[in-house]
Amino acid sequence: MLEQEMIAAARAGDAAELTGLIKRGATLEARDASGATALLIATHENNIDAARALIEAGADVNAKDKIEDSPYLYAGARGHLEILKLTLAHGANLKSTNRYGGTALIPAAERGHVETVKTLIEAGVDVDHVNRLGWTALIEAVILGTGGEKHTEIVRLLIDAGANVNLVDGEGVSPLSHARQRGYGSIEKLLVAAGAK
Repeated sequence: MLEQEMIAAARAGDAAELTGLIKRGATLEARDASGATALLIATHENNIDAARALIEAGADVNAKDKIEDSPYLYAGARGHLEILKLTLAHGANLKSTNRYGGTALIPAAERGHVETVKTLIEAGVDVDHVNRLGWTALIEAVILGTGGEKHTEIVRLLIDAGANVNLVDGEGVSPLSHARQRGYGSIEKLLVAAGAK
């Protein structure tokens, strides 16, 4: 079946095979058992050429699987920068959210993907979006980050992009309190300089 071949070619990163299958009439929105499209599978594997072939053929960069991941959201969360840029150039929905109610920016900030955070901010993702846990990208960068260079740089990028440094989490705790509790001195300095309380 062409659809199963699409899924297999996406997983293997075989762009030429995908292009051939599309020419033979395979549907771009073929899905595997998890509800993932060929494009999402190529994104899982960070198969850039396969993802490019699918996106250029018109694959939906916002199509979600059963756990609410889309190629755009997954590329952002995992720091798959090339694929993320392709999704942004082909209609990524910046307001789209994952199963935690978060935008692509929130997991990117948490995981320390500096270039991804920069790219998403430049694309116009809401820096103060609050997910179901009551956390913003800034709060996640502090409480789930390491306090190291990457997370400090992400905090700086978010502050520069106008993130509200006094937005508290669901428990009413501020980013500054979280940084102090963890002993993240450089993050604390950035927050204080930005008017955090």
